[in-house]
Amino acid sequence: MNRWFVRGCILWSVAGLVPAMAAAQEENVDRAREALAQQAGDEDASQQLEEVFQAAEKNYSLQKQGSHSLNYSLDYSYTGDQRLDIEISDGSVRNLDIVPSATHSFTNAFSYDYGLLDNLTVGARVPLVVKYDTQDELSAYDIGDVSFTARWQPLAYVPGKVSITMFGTFSSKTGVSPYEIDIDDQLSTGSGYYTFSGGASLSKVLDPVVVFGSTSLSYNMTASGLNQVRGARLLEEVDPGFGLSGSAGFAYSLSYDISLSVSAQVSYSDETQLFFSDGSQAVAQDQVTGFLSMSLGTRVSDTTIVNTSLGIGLTEDAPDFSLGISLPINIAGLKD
Repeated sequence: MNRWFVRGCILWSVAGLVPAMAAAQEENVDRAREALAQQAGDEDASQQLEEVFQAAEKNYSLQKQGSHSLNYSLDYSYTGDQRLDIEISDGSVRNLDIVPSATHSFTNAFSYDYGLLDNLTVGARVPLVVKYDTQDELSAYDIGDVSFTARWQPLAYVPGKVSITMFGTFSSKTGVSPYEIDIDDQLSTGSGYYTFSGGASLSKVLDPVVVFGSTSLSYNMTASGLNQVRGARLLEEVDPGFGLSGSAGFAYSLSYDISLSVSAQVSYSDETQLFFSDGSQAVAQDQVTGFLSMSLGTRVSDTTIVNTSLGIGLTEDAPDFSLGISLPINIAGLKD
């Protein structure tokens, strides 16, 4: 009984939030960096990794053919930083101040899955994002990047053997783009470009423990036709490059009603190239982000498991911490 409970908890667990997989955590240090880096509140690689890992966690138990599931998750992330406020006149520094700042991000997400076959599940995720920047007193309330996922198990699950699942995800740019806003007065809720990603996940039941891991590769399409003012230049095109991510962890059944899971995620984001109307270019350096997540699964009924999670950033570019909760939504029209 514990083995199935652990697998069920993994199915409904929340990785931390993305991303999205997932909100913007970069803070600009000076005007030069401001032209290169993402603005406060924009989506970064760590949140994208969170979203990928959320999808990967579901791979350990696909939907039966013709069955449905609808889930709700709420994730909160906090990023604290310090901004350098500098004024230069005639080549001399006239004012220098270090200002603390913080970005709060709430993501409400609804995920729907449908079993096309016993070993093939398709799904969609719709995030609703709320953000607030304490330094500039900016806020945003809008939809995030809607994503679509397909998960396929090439081999039937055999107790005691490693289970392998392949998955692919398409992320739209339905959210407010960070490259189409007034960066002094607005926050974004999306990445600003289309993303295709694919990978594989593995899991093995070692009652009462389940060990799991996943890896994925993402390709971010170039965003063109832009007309964003950045300093004295106009941004016309952004090439965000590619991304790599990986995660590993375990889940342990403490009892029939309680389980605990721990996982670590690491992602790499290629350098981002920015092209301006005057023919100049800028390059934002590549990033490596790490995140540690702990989730507690609680069975509240025979068919319902509620997961609460805590995430801790392990690198400078990751959120300081995140909190999350996820649970299934039972709708009569979706019951088998």
